[in-house]
Amino acid sequence: MLHLPILRWGQPYRSVNQIVTPHFRTREPFVSMSQANVGLIRRDLLRQAEARALLQNIAVADLVAMAGKAADHFLNDTLPLDPESGTMQTPQQYVEQVSATTGMPFSNVRRNMNKVHGVLDKVEDVLAGLTRGLDLSVLDAGYGSVRGQMLSFFPRTDALGVVLPSNSPGVHSLWAPTPVLKMPLVLKPGSAEPWTPLRIINAWVKAGVPAGVFAYYPTDHAGGNEILRSTGRGMVFGDVGSTKRWKADGRVEVHGPGYSKVVIGPDVADDWEQYIDVIAESMANNGGRSCVNASGVWVTRHADKIAEALARKLAAVSPRAADDPDALLAPFADPETARRISATIDGDMTGERGTARDVSAAVRDSDRVLRSPGEGGRVASAHGGTYLLPTVVRCDQNHPLANREFLFPFASIVEVPASDLPDCLGPSLVVTCISNDPAFRARFVASPHVDRLNFGPLSTTQIGWDQPHEGNLFEHLYARRAIQRLA
Repeated sequence: MLHLPILRWGQPYRSVNQIVTPHFRTREPFVSMSQANVGLIRRDLLRQAEARALLQNIAVADLVAMAGKAADHFLNDTLPLDPESGTMQTPQQYVEQVSATTGMPFSNVRRNMNKVHGVLDKVEDVLAGLTRGLDLSVLDAGYGSVRGQMLSFFPRTDALGVVLPSNSPGVHSLWAPTPVLKMPLVLKPGSAEPWTPLRIINAWVKAGVPAGVFAYYPTDHAGGNEILRSTGRGMVFGDVGSTKRWKADGRVEVHGPGYSKVVIGPDVADDWEQYIDVIAESMANNGGRSCVNASGVWVTRHADKIAEALARKLAAVSPRAADDPDALLAPFADPETARRISATIDGDMTGERGTARDVSAAVRDSDRVLRSPGEGGRVASAHGGTYLLPTVVRCDQNHPLANREFLFPFASIVEVPASDLPDCLGPSLVVTCISNDPAFRARFVASPHVDRLNFGPLSTTQIGWDQPHEGNLFEHLYARRAIQRLA
């Protein structure tokens, strides 16, 4: 069985306490991870300033060059997995290991692998977007001059602590550039996806960044909370329940459900058929497991027709083997999770708050040719895994399912008056607004509840990483100070 160590500021450490994650299909033990307890984490994090000092004398330009090398190492090289045993990891083994513990098909893992590579490879462009073109050499001296104006930035922390999820490797793109900003990383990996953060660390180290600026702590919830308490700046990923305690803490960026949406404006409502493909892509890309996946489609007309067409489009998406290049859906590592989510949807539909119907269920029942062998309702067992099939629900604006998000291709189709948009949407990480009406668009630009805004038929999953994504990494880590000097 594979073993993953703790990294105590770059030093591998095997703990007596270990946790075993099984293969999602066979349920046989697949990987054991050394567990860091709260006391060990607390002691190690007394050395954050020492770790940051290792980066201070490396020029930002050199760190940018290292990022390009790290991108190549991450995508193409064989990297260490457990130095004690000498276990190495090829790129193909990485793909298979991520798939083994998360259930993600190989094609989705590779797509996310390319996303991480892209952020590191284009890190200069990414950070130029986040800093509005600031010459980051200002971090080398601590101050500089831009167009004759003195600028100075100081670090808000000695390290960035990140509590990571298990749903998709792509989220690691958000913190991967951190070493370029001369900031150490303290990472708690997700129990089902420890592979990507460890591979990113090892890629950075092979590229020349000191190993002593990386801490990697497989741990429990208490350990994750200690990381966020003990670092001056943090990120946490998870559902509403696991992240709510950090909502009021300005030191911590909370990355929870995105509630992303596609909106079709009244001026193009009658052309809805042109947009079914972009809606389906927004829902189903990456198996529906990202916060940028659309979980709602809000329209002013033709909601019933849109729901029917979308359900038929997605009914062709069925479970496939993990190594099938056309595989899109990911099974749930715990079959009970899939059944519980399905039961939640059914329970909400039979409630008393408004009306709702599962349009996908009606399509599966009426059009047998679109069903794969062994499929029943929304929960399907195939290829040794348990899947949730794409689900389109038609519901009223006030129904509980009008603004819900699940870890599979799910969306509610809601019809509202144009005058209610965008105020009725609620907080939304991404909104794709399909409209050519300047006045209608202007209302979305003015909304404080829309984090990312796409105009035109762009998938909600089409991300420009040179734009802030649920926060700004540079501004999270650095603050500007006033500075002046005599000429």
